[in-house]
Amino acid sequence: MFELQVVSNTPMTGVSDVNVVAETWLVQIGYLPKGYDPKTGAVTIRESVPYRLFMDYFMAHPSKAWTVEELAALLDTTKPTIYRHINKLKSMDLLEAMDVEFDGQARKGYRIRFGDLVKAWSFTETNVNMALENYRKTVAHFQELMSQK
Repeated sequence: MFELQVVSNTPMTGVSDVNVVAETWLVQIGYLPKGYDPKTGAVTIRESVPYRLFMDYFMAHPSKAWTVEELAALLDTTKPTIYRHINKLKSMDLLEAMDVEFDGQARKGYRIRFGDLVKAWSFTETNVNMALENYRKTVAHFQELMSQK
């Protein structure tokens, strides 16, 4: 299922602090909830598991595929927590799954789609456009049904 929050926004092209851009954008797209309150020992959003997962691992090493076990150990959290955040990013079509070797076994790993956020975002945009087109068709159909009533 594709899911993305879309809000009116101003491009942050004038902001030079990568963390400000990341935090704002991750809230805007719905990966981090507005007013996020970390449930762990994290004091700020930037210390939280979802933020660190995205910035310290997926964005810092976009071509590397990470296993859930590896990420859970690195972030000192549970596998269900990692899956919850990975699934959010997957629902936005920003991550891809691929086979990787972990502890001598083939495992599923995740990375930024194509190892490039701009390329990954093009998939997200395509999904948004398709969803909007489907809404448009539904609205037109709804209007037609109402006019026949």
